[in-house]
Amino acid sequence: MSISAKDVKKLRDITGAGMMDCKKALGEADGDMDRAVEILRKKGQKVSEKRADREANQGLVVTRISDDGKKAAALEINCETDFVARNDDFQEKTNQFLNVLFEKEISSVEDLLKEKLDDLTIDEHLKAMVGKIGEKIEINRVVFAKTDGLFVDYIHPGNQLGVLAEFEGEVSDETVARDIAMQIAAMNPIAVTRDDVDSSIIDKELDIAKEQLINEGKPAEIAEKAAKGKLRRFYEERVLLEQKFVKDNGITVKQYLEQNSTPLIKTFYRIQLGENS
Repeated sequence: MSISAKDVKKLRDITGAGMMDCKKALGEADGDMDRAVEILRKKGQKVSEKRADREANQGLVVTRISDDGKKAAALEINCETDFVARNDDFQEKTNQFLNVLFEKEISSVEDLLKEKLDDLTIDEHLKAMVGKIGEKIEINRVVFAKTDGLFVDYIHPGNQLGVLAEFEGEVSDETVARDIAMQIAAMNPIAVTRDDVDSSIIDKELDIAKEQLINEGKPAEIAEKAAKGKLRRFYEERVLLEQKFVKDNGITVKQYLEQNSTPLIKTFYRIQLGENS
């Protein structure tokens, strides 16, 4: 049967598949649009299965914050090559997924994949993208959060690293808040304060420091005390408010905030492409 260009375009708009793939699917489906969508979905599924063991360590990290700074979302989507990540269609789809995440207030990848965008679930969109592009594509992490304070975001050039920083109250100077978000991106803290550091991490750091000192010939009782000194240095390197401020090593992050009458950080989310969630 004859397949109209209008139907090919409609199917392409629905699935994102290539023009020739859409034409073939419509021919196979005798012009039935729903069957054609299913055919392309199955093709995407087959490609996904073939690509399941491939490494997808390229992609994008994107963020969105409400105009009042009270709602924030972030999403990491992975693909196999930087070439695909820089593709306009891939970037447009990524932002559409982010908008669904933000508007539906979704906090898990599993729930996001079930949500619909136009006539397809996001999982179906991903499978169609795989069928069209021929690479493994997956959403690795999502974040959604609300606050009584204020969210500020930062995306490092290239969209491979993103930060959402939550401040305890309203921020009068957004430049200061942005500096802190950039600090988090650059210095990769593990917690806001030392009280926020997991006790298992502290125990591990103490054991490592004590073992190093004993190997250097220090008696066990001295090594025990000296290990606590090394732990203080660990806090200065890995706890946000105790870190040296990257733009002025003469002060800590906490002092920088206090000097600029800016509320302290409550929590943060740092998403780096390819890291385990």
